[in-house]
Amino acid sequence: MKLDCNQAVLLIIDVQQKLLPVMDGYNELITSMTRLVKGIQTLEIPIIITEQYPKGIGPTVSTIRELILDIEPVEKRSFSCCFNENFMSILAKYNRKQALISGIETHVCVYQTCVDLLESGYDVYLIEDALSSRKQSDKDLAIRVLEKEGVNRRSVEMALFELVKTSEHDRFKDISTIIK
Repeated sequence: MKLDCNQAVLLIIDVQQKLLPVMDGYNELITSMTRLVKGIQTLEIPIIITEQYPKGIGPTVSTIRELILDIEPVEKRSFSCCFNENFMSILAKYNRKQALISGIETHVCVYQTCVDLLESGYDVYLIEDALSSRKQSDKDLAIRVLEKEGVNRRSVEMALFELVKTSEHDRFKDISTIIK
Protein backbone atom coordinates (compact mmCIF):
# COMPACT_ATOMS: atom_id res chain seq x y z
CA MET A 1 0.00 0.00 0.00
CA LYS A 2 1.31 3.44 -0.91
CA LEU A 3 1.56 6.22 1.63
CA ASP A 4 -1.24 8.77 1.58
CA CYS A 5 -1.14 12.27 3.12
CA ASN A 6 -4.75 11.85 4.26
CA GLN A 7 -4.09 8.55 6.03
CA ALA A 8 -0.62 9.08 7.54
CA VAL A 9 0.46 10.11 11.02
CA LEU A 10 4.09 10.42 12.17
CA LEU A 11 5.17 8.93 15.50
CA ILE A 12 8.39 10.20 17.06
CA ILE A 13 9.23 7.69 19.77
CA ASP A 14 11.48 8.62 22.71
CA VAL A 15 14.14 10.78 21.05
CA GLN A 16 15.31 12.04 24.44
CA GLN A 17 18.34 13.86 25.82
CA LYS A 18 19.91 11.07 27.83
CA LEU A 19 19.26 8.38 25.21
CA LEU A 20 20.40 10.15 22.06
CA PRO A 21 24.16 10.41 22.81
CA VAL A 22 24.49 6.64 23.19
CA MET A 23 22.64 5.80 19.95
CA ASP A 24 24.55 4.45 16.97
CA GLY A 25 24.97 7.22 14.37
CA TYR A 26 23.05 9.79 16.39
CA ASN A 27 24.21 12.78 14.30
CA GLU A 28 22.84 11.20 11.12
CA LEU A 29 19.68 10.24 13.01
CA ILE A 30 19.00 13.86 13.98
CA THR A 31 19.69 15.07 10.44
CA SER A 32 17.21 12.53 9.04
CA MET A 33 14.61 13.23 11.71
CA THR A 34 14.86 16.96 11.10
CA ARG A 35 14.18 16.44 7.39
CA LEU A 36 11.35 14.06 8.19
CA VAL A 37 9.64 16.44 10.63
CA LYS A 38 9.98 19.43 8.30
CA GLY A 39 8.60 17.39 5.39
CA ILE A 40 5.70 16.03 7.41
CA GLN A 41 4.86 19.52 8.64
CA THR A 42 4.98 20.84 5.08
CA LEU A 43 2.46 18.18 4.08
CA GLU A 44 0.31 19.00 7.15
CA ILE A 45 0.41 15.44 8.46
CA PRO A 46 -0.21 15.02 12.22
CA ILE A 47 2.69 14.23 14.54
CA ILE A 48 2.66 12.45 17.90
CA ILE A 49 5.74 12.56 20.17
CA THR A 50 6.36 10.19 23.06
CA GLU A 51 8.80 10.38 25.94
CA GLN A 52 9.76 7.36 28.01
CA TYR A 53 9.93 8.39 31.69
CA PRO A 54 11.14 11.96 31.00
CA LYS A 55 12.00 12.56 34.68
CA GLY A 56 14.78 10.01 34.33
CA ILE A 57 15.68 10.12 30.62
CA GLY A 58 15.02 13.80 29.98
CA PRO A 59 12.82 15.57 27.46
CA THR A 60 12.82 15.23 23.68
CA VAL A 61 16.11 16.59 22.30
CA SER A 62 15.96 20.31 21.62
CA THR A 63 16.81 19.99 17.92
CA ILE A 64 13.57 18.09 17.33
CA ARG A 65 11.50 19.74 20.05
CA GLU A 66 12.13 23.23 18.64
CA LEU A 67 10.54 22.14 15.35
CA ILE A 68 7.33 21.03 17.07
CA LEU A 69 6.77 23.28 20.05
CA ASP A 70 3.00 23.17 19.56
CA ILE A 71 2.80 19.42 20.25
CA GLU A 72 2.74 18.16 23.83
CA PRO A 73 4.74 14.93 24.22
CA VAL A 74 2.92 11.88 25.58
CA GLU A 75 4.68 10.61 28.69
CA LYS A 76 4.83 6.84 29.02
CA ARG A 77 6.34 4.11 31.14
CA SER A 78 5.42 1.13 28.94
CA PHE A 79 7.77 0.24 26.13
CA SER A 80 4.92 0.02 23.62
CA CYS A 81 3.20 3.34 23.05
CA CYS A 82 0.00 1.36 22.61
CA PHE A 83 -0.18 0.53 26.32
CA ASN A 84 -0.65 4.24 27.04
CA GLU A 85 -4.31 5.32 27.01
CA ASN A 86 -3.45 8.95 26.24
CA PHE A 87 -1.38 7.91 23.22
CA MET A 88 -4.11 5.64 21.89
CA SER A 89 -6.72 8.37 22.38
CA ILE A 90 -4.64 10.90 20.42
CA LEU A 91 -3.92 8.38 17.68
CA ALA A 92 -7.62 7.46 17.38
CA LYS A 93 -8.58 11.15 17.22
CA TYR A 94 -6.75 11.50 13.91
CA ASN A 95 -8.68 8.60 12.36
CA ARG A 96 -5.74 7.60 10.14
CA LYS A 97 -4.51 4.10 9.42
CA GLN A 98 -0.89 4.65 8.29
CA ALA A 99 1.64 5.02 11.10
CA LEU A 100 5.06 6.33 10.07
CA ILE A 101 7.48 5.31 12.80
CA SER A 102 10.68 7.09 13.81
CA GLY A 103 12.64 7.10 17.05
CA ILE A 104 14.68 5.07 19.51
CA GLU A 105 15.38 2.37 20.47
CA THR A 106 14.42 0.34 17.42
CA HIS A 107 14.58 -3.04 19.17
CA VAL A 108 12.61 -2.00 22.27
CA CYS A 109 9.98 0.78 22.19
CA VAL A 110 9.82 1.08 18.41
CA TYR A 111 9.60 -2.70 17.95
CA GLN A 112 6.90 -3.23 20.56
CA THR A 113 4.85 -0.26 19.33
CA CYS A 114 4.99 -1.52 15.74
CA VAL A 115 3.82 -5.01 16.71
CA ASP A 116 0.92 -3.61 18.73
CA LEU A 117 -0.07 -1.19 15.96
CA LEU A 118 -0.09 -4.05 13.45
CA GLU A 119 -2.30 -6.09 15.79
CA SER A 120 -4.63 -3.07 16.03
CA GLY A 121 -5.03 -2.95 12.25
CA TYR A 122 -2.65 -0.13 11.35
CA ASP A 123 -0.39 -0.10 8.31
CA VAL A 124 3.05 0.50 9.81
CA TYR A 125 5.95 2.15 7.98
CA LEU A 126 9.42 2.16 9.52
CA ILE A 127 11.37 5.24 8.46
CA GLU A 128 14.71 3.47 8.69
CA ASP A 129 17.10 6.40 8.57
CA ALA A 130 15.06 8.01 11.36
CA LEU A 131 15.55 5.04 13.72
CA SER A 132 18.41 3.95 15.95
CA SER A 133 19.52 1.68 18.75
CA ARG A 134 22.68 1.59 20.83
CA LYS A 135 24.01 -1.16 18.56
CA GLN A 136 23.46 -1.37 14.82
CA SER A 137 22.94 -5.11 15.15
CA ASP A 138 19.92 -4.56 17.43
CA LYS A 139 18.39 -2.11 14.95
CA ASP A 140 19.01 -4.51 12.05
CA LEU A 141 17.47 -7.45 13.92
CA ALA A 142 14.37 -5.47 14.88
CA ILE A 143 13.85 -4.35 11.27
CA ARG A 144 14.20 -7.92 9.97
CA VAL A 145 11.72 -9.27 12.52
CA LEU A 146 9.26 -6.42 11.92
CA GLU A 147 9.42 -6.89 8.16
CA LYS A 148 8.39 -10.54 8.64
CA GLU A 149 5.51 -9.29 10.80
CA GLY A 150 4.28 -7.09 7.93
CA VAL A 151 5.87 -3.71 8.55
CA ASN A 152 6.71 -1.62 5.49
CA ARG A 153 10.20 -0.14 5.11
CA ARG A 154 10.96 3.38 3.87
CA SER A 155 13.66 6.05 4.08
CA VAL A 156 12.88 9.70 4.81
CA GLU A 157 13.32 10.69 1.16
CA MET A 158 11.39 7.70 -0.14
CA ALA A 159 8.45 8.37 2.20
CA LEU A 160 8.24 12.10 1.51
CA PHE A 161 8.30 11.70 -2.27
CA GLU A 162 5.81 8.84 -2.04
CA LEU A 163 3.50 11.15 -0.10
CA VAL A 164 3.66 13.93 -2.73
CA LYS A 165 3.35 11.38 -5.58
CA THR A 166 4.15 13.82 -8.41
CA SER A 167 6.31 16.84 -9.23
CA GLU A 168 3.02 18.65 -9.86
CA HIS A 169 2.07 18.45 -6.17
CA ASP A 170 1.82 21.96 -4.71
CA ARG A 171 4.42 21.07 -2.02
CA PHE A 172 6.87 19.23 -4.27
CA LYS A 173 9.39 22.10 -4.41
CA ASP A 174 9.24 22.53 -0.64
CA ILE A 175 9.90 18.81 -0.12
CA SER A 176 12.74 18.87 -2.65
CA THR A 177 14.36 21.75 -0.79
CA ILE A 178 14.06 19.93 2.56
CA ILE A 179 15.68 16.77 1.12
CA LYS A 180 18.67 18.61 -0.39
